[in-house]
Amino acid sequence: MCSVDKKNALRAGALAAGTTLMMLLMSSPALAITRDDGDDPGPGLSVIETLGLFVALPIVLFAVIAGLVMVLDRSKEEHRVTSRNIKTKADAKA
Repeated sequence: MCSVDKKNALRAGALAAGTTLMMLLMSSPALAITRDDGDDPGPGLSVIETLGLFVALPIVLFAVIAGLVMVLDRSKEEHRVTSRNIKTKADAKA
């Protein structure tokens, strides 16, 4: 009974690998070199512009949003979980 399961698993794995290989071979990324009709790329970005757009800008946006959340937080002190307002029972039994 166990050998049938192994054969089925091997067959499924071979089918999945073959399908993946055929998809990779048929996708042909080398065709991306040719221009399409109506394709009009703009000028490229410099390294500084790329770092600013994809690294610095998200960090700044995160900091601004986090700062606004902290400044505009109007929750009551007793609802916040801090080390000052955690009550424990001194006579707890194990």
